[in-house]
Amino acid sequence: MMGRLLIATNNQGKVKEIKAILGNFYDEIVSLKDAGIDLEVVEDGDSFEANAVKKAREAAQVAGCDALADDSGLCVDALDGAPGVYSARYAGENATDEDNNEKLLKKLEGVTARGARFVSVVALVSGDNVTTACGEVCGVISHEPSGNGGFGYDPLFFVQKLGQTFAEIPLEIKNSLSHRARALEALKQKLGK
Repeated sequence: MMGRLLIATNNQGKVKEIKAILGNFYDEIVSLKDAGIDLEVVEDGDSFEANAVKKAREAAQVAGCDALADDSGLCVDALDGAPGVYSARYAGENATDEDNNEKLLKKLEGVTARGARFVSVVALVSGDNVTTACGEVCGVISHEPSGNGGFGYDPLFFVQKLGQTFAEIPLEIKNSLSHRARALEALKQKLGK
């Protein structure tokens, strides 16, 4: 698959991660901002897959080229999978990463079993074809943020086998094992790449 791929997001952290993983997959990979497209998709699906497919379809329709979207989030076992599809707006519609992290830590006060997983579903729309793939990575929620890298819940998401949070590990390592990386690799397998 060559040609142009539009990444249907304004999240520059996601754009950087997807470009690093799919860099040789398309001739040109652009974000909504790069393409000069102002697209706000209402993420009202009840699953990561529903939101990813909706975003990819709308972006492909507007741009007239292949579009890739993901919906991802943090699912905390002790919170019955919350924040889940509401991860980006957990502390409110215009919440910052810090606001969301602070709310999560408050919800987990006194909780000792802090298992969690990052989940990502990617959807690629190419013409009439929609291909989706899912990736997950397991960890635990730290008691306080650590690290300056990453974005979102990365400073709280501790990966036991690495002994570090997602915000502490180098981008290349994170890209090789992140939920989004796993979803993108699964997508490439489905496409026979």
